[in-house]
Amino acid sequence: MLHWLTEPIHFEFMRNSLIIGVFVGILCPVIGTYLIVQRMALLGDVMAHAVLPGVAVAFFLRVEILVGAFTSGIISAFLIAWLRSQTRVKVDAAMALIFSSFFALGVLLITLLRNKLDLHSFLFGDILGVTMTDVWRTGIITIAVLLLVKLFYKELLFYTFDRLGAQAIGLPVDWIYLGFMAAVTLTIIASMQAVGIVLVVSLLVGPAITAYLLVKELHQMMGLGAVLGVISSISGMYISYYYNLPSGPSIVLVSCSLFILALLFSPSQGLLTRPGTMGGRTSWILQQLQNQKRNN
Repeated sequence: MLHWLTEPIHFEFMRNSLIIGVFVGILCPVIGTYLIVQRMALLGDVMAHAVLPGVAVAFFLRVEILVGAFTSGIISAFLIAWLRSQTRVKVDAAMALIFSSFFALGVLLITLLRNKLDLHSFLFGDILGVTMTDVWRTGIITIAVLLLVKLFYKELLFYTFDRLGAQAIGLPVDWIYLGFMAAVTLTIIASMQAVGIVLVVSLLVGPAITAYLLVKELHQMMGLGAVLGVISSISGMYISYYYNLPSGPSIVLVSCSLFILALLFSPSQGLLTRPGTMGGRTSWILQQLQNQKRNN
């Protein structure tokens, strides 16, 4: 058993992959928690696809991909906010339009600019090809975003649950929105190498929504989601290593499996254990029988 756990870390690419997996496993659920509570989980998918044009242009100009992806993500967030506030277009329609348009533009730019960009690795991740530069970049992004979440936790909390109230007391809700979109974009950039832009929304939402079924407080949801995210990342990496499977889908499917377990067996929300269900009544009857046996 010990050999099974230690064998992969003898290789540098696996050490780098596991480190990035831990960073991403912590960061994604923390940001994803806010998306879920705001009922904006689809926004993560939109932002993930919206960074592709910036990636294509940055790769063509031979500048840092982080700069291109971040710029493209912020532009898409601004356009969604503008359409929502200045037109009759609803937010879901605005997100669908920006999602498809930016993704199509990214694919078109890759073709027109004749980039030798490995589109498959950006779409589905290539965590086994990470370098120490990728590790440092992901670590810096993770620390920076988590620090900002900590510093502005109260403002984000107020904005998340009562945007009109936050605006009424004078909080700069537009800047909070743009700042949060910047955090989402940076999270996606940090996660591209691990799971790719197609699957990153699963890592954003999966651990966070699993924690949502198990705890009630927002800070508990963020903490438990981070733990589940790390478990998903590390388990998915080991599955990828030993069974020669793609790392991104392996991580996502582990996260999905944890959600299914929580959906079935959560003490308060589980389909088989909550009060009023057959499984819940069975558990209650067994508990009563055990208590009666102890009393006798």
